[in-house]
Amino acid sequence: MTTVHDRGGWPTDEPIDREEHEWADWERQTRSLIGVLDAKGIMNVDQMRRGIESMDTAEYESAAYFERWSASMETVLVEQGVLTTEEIDERTQALRDRWGYTG
Repeated sequence: MTTVHDRGGWPTDEPIDREEHEWADWERQTRSLIGVLDAKGIMNVDQMRRGIESMDTAEYESAAYFERWSASMETVLVEQGVLTTEEIDERTQALRDRWGYTG
């Protein structure tokens, strides 16, 4: 049974976007956090992949590449008891307040 991430062979008329783009700060930070979690033995690439593959179809479809990484990171950290969803939400809000993010 295929899941939303399993795209091999899906028909489409849309061209593949092969353009390079400048990474946003949050994308670099997400990539760095994944590296730190792996180095500390908290989360490896297989766990990250499983977290991405377990995303709800609508969430997966609407998320950008690194948003999927971020969602997976949260899933695994909560599953392992490293952080709670509430702690993540509180820290996220504190950073939004600090940086004046309103999006």
